[in-house]
Amino acid sequence: MISVKEITSKKEMKQFVKFPFSLYKNNPYWVPPIINDELASFNSNKNPVFEHAKAKFLLAFKNGKIVGRVIAIINTYEVEQQNIKKMRFGWFDVIDDIEVSKALLDKIKEIGKENKLEYVEGPVGFNNLDKTGVLIDGFDHIGTMITWYNPPYYKEHLEQLGFRKEKEYIESKFPFKNVDAKKYTKAGDLIQKRYNLKEVAFDSTKEIMPYVDEMFDLFSKTYSKLSTYVPISNEQIEYFKKKYISFINPEYIKFVLDSDNNMVAFAIVMPSFSKALQKAKGKLLPFGLFHLLSARKNSKDVIFYLIGVHPDYQNKGVTAIIFREYIKTFGIKGIKDCIRTPELEDNVAIHKIWKDFAPTVHKRRRTYRIDL
Repeated sequence: MISVKEITSKKEMKQFVKFPFSLYKNNPYWVPPIINDELASFNSNKNPVFEHAKAKFLLAFKNGKIVGRVIAIINTYEVEQQNIKKMRFGWFDVIDDIEVSKALLDKIKEIGKENKLEYVEGPVGFNNLDKTGVLIDGFDHIGTMITWYNPPYYKEHLEQLGFRKEKEYIESKFPFKNVDAKKYTKAGDLIQKRYNLKEVAFDSTKEIMPYVDEMFDLFSKTYSKLSTYVPISNEQIEYFKKKYISFINPEYIKFVLDSDNNMVAFAIVMPSFSKALQKAKGKLLPFGLFHLLSARKNSKDVIFYLIGVHPDYQNKGVTAIIFREYIKTFGIKGIKDCIRTPELEDNVAIHKIWKDFAPTVHKRRRTYRIDL
């Protein structure tokens, strides 16, 4: 018999976080999180996302053994301010038993109905900075630290249980050699002169921090029209600064400013930590931190995490300045492959940015919906 339990204790939360470690043991494509980091992100006293979200952490048991997990999420800003009556679910992991999936997802639907919500969508996180989507293609490619991995049966379970496609995302990659250095150097110089713009590059994290708030303001202006957009609070921005900015190579963050020093474009790239996280096995000590720091310095693959352009400057070629600057940085670093995080399939504007580089779509993922 399958039972579903809402968990709250520290011991149970650790079991929740560690369940995928047993589920994906020896899987060469799954990238584990750092356990303590994951626990902190689920702690309402540490993560300000809970100021605008409610969550229930659920574990499924069969014969006394943990066989699945999921988080039921209600983003209160989304429901109350945007009037989007959505019940979210994320961090969904199950054994290959559709009855386990059914038990967990039935509980999600029950919570949604109790809160008078209209439909369920998932897997998604708390907001736009979280992971999203069930992998539906590309199972033989290694994951990243900012995406979920899953085997093919997740899709099958969801569809058999009546869930239907809501949004689809693509992930692509291209060799750095596909970027025409002469073309983007010339184009970057031309665009910079035409609109009286200037690039800002960094040598230290300390130099970046004064710009981060403005970067998130621009992030909101860039992405607010997307169907997935939920605002990010100032407290969440501060949390992001502490958690991520200090760990990203400062030379991998680029800003473009206008003549009045207003930000018109930004890009954040990070080294690929996938192999390092696999070696760390969920722990920073004794050797996990060494593997991560080594990847930060030596990884030849990079992930384009965020890129944004002010609406007034979109379709004006401003990204040429950004790529001109990355050409300089990546050349020195010996970067080989550039990897894109999940992008909405219908986000035409973002796809145009990468068109010149002949990207290969190597993964697809999808969120699923069911009406309540």
